[in-house]
Amino acid sequence: MPADFKQENYCADIHFHPNGKFLYGSNRGHNSIVVYSVDIQTGKLTLLEHESTQGLAPRNFLITPDGKWLLAANQNSGNVAAFRIDAATGLLTPAGKPSLVPTPVCLKML
Repeated sequence: MPADFKQENYCADIHFHPNGKFLYGSNRGHNSIVVYSVDIQTGKLTLLEHESTQGLAPRNFLITPDGKWLLAANQNSGNVAAFRIDAATGLLTPAGKPSLVPTPVCLKML
């Protein structure tokens, strides 16, 4: 968590990027996705960013199999936000406004 964040927070979900070079985790309280780079040789994590999920209480998220998109389900604000994943850096960029979905708690690819 950022050093200046003093509120209660819980991690709800974690996923590796399909290329294994990045790790993502959802923060319920901070309402963010944390992004780490992963040293493939040592497994060491390096913090890259905390990106707002554009909603409240991100419970679950998914990364598409091609590694291009991350979708975050914000349970308490009733929306799902989409983010582009930069293939070189792992950083997230919001892709428009979140879609309204009543109380989303789980996302699955079909």
